[in-house]
Amino acid sequence: MKELVMKSLDRIRPILQRDGGDVELVDVNKDGIVRVRMKGACGNCPSAMMTIKMLIEQTLKKEVIGVKEVIGV
Repeated sequence: MKELVMKSLDRIRPILQRDGGDVELVDVNKDGIVRVRMKGACGNCPSAMMTIKMLIEQTLKKEVIGVKEVIGV
């Protein structure tokens, strides 16, 4: 599952990079919980949690079977 999550994040990454941000995969556990760290401009952005839930989590749930939740760390 981790490899599929990484591939999906690679497709999301250009959207974040346009605004000076990025995302780093921290962990994927067996329960389908994905932990990510927002970087660059996204690391300090007040909307980072919304980006995690509305963009990253929704995309991963659609593209990777077994993803239950995405958490920012």
